[in-house]
Formats: sequence, C-alpha cells, structure tokens
Amino acid sequence: MTYPGLLITFEGGEGAGKTTLIERLYEALQTQGVPALKTYAPGGTQVGAEIRQLLLHTKKGSLSMRCELLLYLADRAQHTEELLLPALKQGKIILCDRFHDSTLAYQGVARGFSRPFVKELCSFAAQGLQPDLTLYLDLDPEVGFQRTTRAGKIKDRIESEELSFHHKIRSAFKEIAQEEPSRFLLLDASKSPQDVFLFAKEKIDALISARR
Repeated sequence: MTYPGLLITFEGGEGAGKTTLIERLYEALQTQGVPALKTYAPGGTQVGAEIRQLLLHTKKGSLSMRCELLLYLADRAQHTEELLLPALKQGKIILCDRFHDSTLAYQGVARGFSRPFVKELCSFAAQGLQPDLTLYLDLDPEVGFQRTTRAGKIKDRIESEELSFHHKIRSAFKEIAQEEPSRFLLLDASKSPQDVFLFAKEKIDALISARR
C-alpha cells in the first residue's frame, strides 16, 4: 500500500553515526517546512521502551535467541500500529533509526535464523510496511567501537557481543545492499559527517521531489 508520507530507515553498526545524521536531516526537513517525524527501534513507543530495556539491558545470556527475535518483532508491531502508520497517513517523512534490515542482519544472519523466515515475520509484524528508502552507514566494526569508546559510551547487551558477531552483521547488510540497490543505499561512514549528510540529504530530497 502506498501512503502520502515516506518511511526512510537508517541502518549501521555501532559508532557509524546514525543518530547524528538523523538529527541533522530532521532539522533540515523542518527548515524546509517538510512535516517530519524522527523515531527509533526498539523503543519508539511507551511499550517499545519497556521492550528496549529487556533487549538491551537484560543480563547477557539471559535471553534465548527466539525470545530476542520475538521481542524485536513485538516492538515492530507496536511501533507500526501506534506511530508509523498514522504518521504516513498524515503525509509525514519518517526518519527511523533501525527497522526490518537490522532484524534480518542481527537476528537472521548473525543469530543463525533463516533470512526468508525472519523477513516473513517482519512483514507480518509491520502489516506489510516496507521502507521507501534505507540509508546504510557502512563502517568497520573495530573503528565503530573505537569511536564509541572515545565517546565514553557503555556497551549494551548487543554491543557486548564478540567482534566476529558484528562482522557478520556488516556482511549481512552488504548482501542486502547488493540485492536491493534501488532501496538500500550504502554510505561510507568513514567519511566526514558533512559528506555523509550531504549525500543522504540529496537522496532524500530527490525521493520527496519524485513523490510530489
């Protein structure tokens, strides 16, 4: 189904700069007078915030892989129903930090579940909703963790996984980029924040113009 608004999602490993990029793009859209919404997953709703607490801050090893997957899907279902679909129907440009592709990469490839199976579950949870555009900030996981360490960030349960886990995730994202090049765009996150911002803004502006 096509909605008046657009769903633009952002993916990337730890320290890639998604949060900073989304904030700058949101401010730019507001300056242009474009109705926009920034949100994130898991945790974009009140229910999602409680799920996020379980997913990211429960003691490592205490959640089974199936439980983890289903919690992410529960967050997706609530996020879609409560926030995303209403905003799309209102014609808003949604900037969402993580969506289906993270689930496919983290819970599908890195955790060993079948990607087609996880993809079907994601579609069910989100009522068939798919991103209009996905911007993936690609960065070597080692560089990403060096950034977060310098920033003084404490690792959550997912970030505390072995480095090999995060390399699997990066490989999974690159596979998605090869399979869906028109929807899933790769940005070199080792470049300056300004360069990344300008590239992302150009793509988003073009998408908005194409819809008018």
